[in-house]
Amino acid sequence: MKAERMSERVVITGMGLVCPMGHDVETVWQGIRSGKHGFSETTLFDASTFPSKFGAEVKGFTLASHTRFPELHRYANRGSSFAIAAAVEACGQAGIDVETDAPTDGIDRKRLGIYLGAGEGSVDSEHFFGAMVRAWDGDTNDLDWAAWAEAAFSTMTDMRELEQEPNMPAGHLAVLTGARGITRSCLTACAASTQAIGEAAMLVRSGRADIMIAGGAHSMVHPLGVTGFNRLTALSTRNASPETASRPFSASRDGFVLGEGGAILILESLSSARRRGAAILAEVIGFGSSSDAFRVTDMHEEARGAVQAMRAALQDAGLTCRDIDYISTHGTSTAENDRIETLAIKTVFGEHAAHVPASSPKSMFGHLIGATGCAELITCVLAIRDRLLPPTMNLHDPDPELDLDYVPNKPRIAEVNTVMSESFGFGGQNNVLIIRRFSE
Repeated sequence: MKAERMSERVVITGMGLVCPMGHDVETVWQGIRSGKHGFSETTLFDASTFPSKFGAEVKGFTLASHTRFPELHRYANRGSSFAIAAAVEACGQAGIDVETDAPTDGIDRKRLGIYLGAGEGSVDSEHFFGAMVRAWDGDTNDLDWAAWAEAAFSTMTDMRELEQEPNMPAGHLAVLTGARGITRSCLTACAASTQAIGEAAMLVRSGRADIMIAGGAHSMVHPLGVTGFNRLTALSTRNASPETASRPFSASRDGFVLGEGGAILILESLSSARRRGAAILAEVIGFGSSSDAFRVTDMHEEARGAVQAMRAALQDAGLTCRDIDYISTHGTSTAENDRIETLAIKTVFGEHAAHVPASSPKSMFGHLIGATGCAELITCVLAIRDRLLPPTMNLHDPDPELDLDYVPNKPRIAEVNTVMSESFGFGGQNNVLIIRRFSE
């Protein structure tokens, strides 16, 4: 039965993206169309002693190339900087004025909100660990905490510490856009920006906001981030061949490639978009969210949380599985995720699962953690626009137990009108969105 709907339809009117494959939406999309990747040896820190010596870094990025007043964001960490640049692009496409005290776009800033799935900022590693080294007492093999505090106070800065807080990217976007409406942040691991978009859409649908700037930003390409994922054995260690390391649904997959980036969508009520004459890129019609209630890092063996979120999104959209033309998978390239996600699709779609193409953009731009869900939803909008399915690259030795249509190794022309996008995060966080080609 179709879920009860509120009065407002929710449409997408702007997109912005900074990721390892480029600093704007069209550059990234052209790279995906040609099967490029964003993987290389790690340069942000010395990873020579790490099991994973490579990643998916954003290269050649300067915030001053994207904003007129970079000094307002001079303390912004990498994640916040990526979000700012992506928001400038998205707002430009949607016709929202930025960096002005007197906007002329006619938008009520009290009805313009922000919802980000933003990750924590990186620790000031050089000074933090430097202070620890200086405070180490070799005679007692212990840390002299008074000496550590003295060293830390002499080298670490208050603003860098403040910028670690996951609410800070949203604060930067408020300064950028003048948005004074509902502002929220969530950090549900790899599902964060999908959750942010879903809940932002619900706020617009309910009439609590006219426009929401939604998405995510994250950078964990730093010593603590890589150490944690390496200890979880979640990262690929294919150091001799970074370009082929991300291989979702492959029999030889050995983990994901850690990336970084920022991705932003402008979500707007249809009445607001019509009033402003904004071009409509797609419509958000379904959202489902759940928790596995199982383990901190493992997905439930029967995919119960993923199944629940997928079914909830279908119900919210008033659709059946036969209405879905394409699934953008979470597709991390870990043994567990790819197997259980395939099980979830088969459980929900039944016999029809074999007829629905499903692919993973992470095979090209890596795992952007908090930003990844929004980045992938942007590829879904473009798949609808261009009637072209993104491929799953490096799928040359399919796992015989994973037998869906994963669009291997090259894009595919297809009629794409309705798309499901899935994000499943550590802690058992499951969020699923459904979008469709806009029609009156």
